[in-house]
Amino acid sequence: MSTADPDGPAPRVTSAARAHPGALLVAARRRFTALAPRRDDYTGLARSWRRDLLAGLTVAIVALPLALGFGVSSGLGAAAGLVTAVVAGAVAAVLGGSHLQVSGPTGAMTVVLLPVVARFGPESVPVVAIMAGGIVVLAGVLGLGRLVAYIPWPVVEGFTVGIGVVIALQQVPLALGTPAAHGTNAALVAARTLTAVDWSAAVAPLALVALSVALLVVLPRVRRGLPASLVAVVVATLVAELAHLDVDRIGALPRSLPAPHVPVIDATTTSVLFSSALAVAALAALESLLSAHVADGMADDLPRTRPNRELVGQGLANVASGLFGGLPATGAIARTAVNVRSGARTRLAALSHAAVLAGVVYLAASWVGRIPLAALAAVLLVTAARMVDVSTAAAICRSGRSGATVFVATLVVTVVFDLVLAVEVGVAVAAVLALRAVARASGLHREDAPDEVVHADDERVLLHEHIAVYRIDGALFFADVRRFLDEIALVSDVRVVVLRLSSVSVLDTSGAHALAQIVADLQHRGIVVLLKGLRPQHRRVVESVGVLDVLAHEHHLFDDLDEALAHARSHVRRERATMGAAASPGTGPGPTKPEEP
Repeated sequence: MSTADPDGPAPRVTSAARAHPGALLVAARRRFTALAPRRDDYTGLARSWRRDLLAGLTVAIVALPLALGFGVSSGLGAAAGLVTAVVAGAVAAVLGGSHLQVSGPTGAMTVVLLPVVARFGPESVPVVAIMAGGIVVLAGVLGLGRLVAYIPWPVVEGFTVGIGVVIALQQVPLALGTPAAHGTNAALVAARTLTAVDWSAAVAPLALVALSVALLVVLPRVRRGLPASLVAVVVATLVAELAHLDVDRIGALPRSLPAPHVPVIDATTTSVLFSSALAVAALAALESLLSAHVADGMADDLPRTRPNRELVGQGLANVASGLFGGLPATGAIARTAVNVRSGARTRLAALSHAAVLAGVVYLAASWVGRIPLAALAAVLLVTAARMVDVSTAAAICRSGRSGATVFVATLVVTVVFDLVLAVEVGVAVAAVLALRAVARASGLHREDAPDEVVHADDERVLLHEHIAVYRIDGALFFADVRRFLDEIALVSDVRVVVLRLSSVSVLDTSGAHALAQIVADLQHRGIVVLLKGLRPQHRRVVESVGVLDVLAHEHHLFDDLDEALAHARSHVRRERATMGAAASPGTGPGPTKPEEP
């Protein structure tokens, strides 16, 4: 197999390649081959298979109540969550770009799915999963996996905390044993549910929630290796059975995985569900890549995730889940972390986790069906609480106003609106604040020209009074054009302006257009403009918008400051000789003709 890195820069198409189309086909074949499974995915398996199998069992114990709970929270039922964990978990483990990623239903995805179920019905979810999977696969093939690196840390943390808040709000109806109120926003549904609850009937489910939460909090402190979530669910179920509590249960589960089925996907369905599928795809890609990034940080000695292959694997996992009637899936940060901490070294761990969950479907469906929904609500409440890292949030807020603004904006939009919009808003706010910081760091500075004394009709004149040297630092781009125009427009008492451009780090089309306006305006007022130090990477944009065309002469572009100043002095001498000794220093000259070099 090829060892080409699919996530590296695209190969440059040379003239030789254009002359031989076969070379392009070979390059494309290598790129697509690099996105497929390979033999070295299981390097070291002979030494680590025991640890991998044990890690897979541990993750399955953690994943079982989460899969059931997220299935219930999504509106499709516990069976759909379990099917998703089995099918998507297995496909992503084999085809994904991470050695340690564990995939399945997640709380973030249920947040996105609730409005879809409310609007289009449960039958639309598998279709959305298939469509979203196709979009994610396309993103991986196009090499978009590295874009996640551009998401700022405050956005990621605000997004994570917001998801935790939404997941907790979603558990209010289950914890109270009350039907959820109508609506798609978790906060509004929780508030309406609280106003309509029958508190006498809510005592039993609340007692199970309290018992389960207590076990989830205490057991890890007693013994860290205990599967607290599974123990809590089992204890709550036994209490409900022995006390004959009248609480809602998961209900009957199928005793086998459903057969794959291709839902009807026509033009009408595609157009109606496309926006939902796009949102699901964006979330699946984002959460999976973030989870894989966490895994890479926890296991530095293993090969790092291939982002584009991870997208392809997650996309195909979503397609497979939809074909089996499951939910859209993503990489799950909590389960992936458990997998790493349990000693997993290869993909066998995630694959065996899916196999254990499949065994639950075939061997323990009737027992699982007796689990109280209140116990699952407790597991998800604790999971949500652990997603809120108070110390991290405090560190971001202390770091400065910009980071705090981005964090809070992302958090609020996540809770009030939806997750994809939250990421978009967070990135947009971060970009605007970053642009403002860059603009503030940029500046226009007037420098003194070197003193030179010349004689003109027996009068001593300081030549630098007629020459203004301006240095532009940092960025000259759309965010700072108006300030730049306003400052340079104040020039009125000189005959030559030298603009030093060597310190300009960023020059976009708007900045180049502003530069052309400045040159044209100064020259219209009779002030000669010389440009010094134009960087090669900026020359194309400058030429494109006509900056060089508006210069009075083609030789008014310099690479050396001394040469530019010598040219400026020469111009002033010629002008003084033309105007006569009667011209006083500091008087603004009238329009002049373009000079010769």
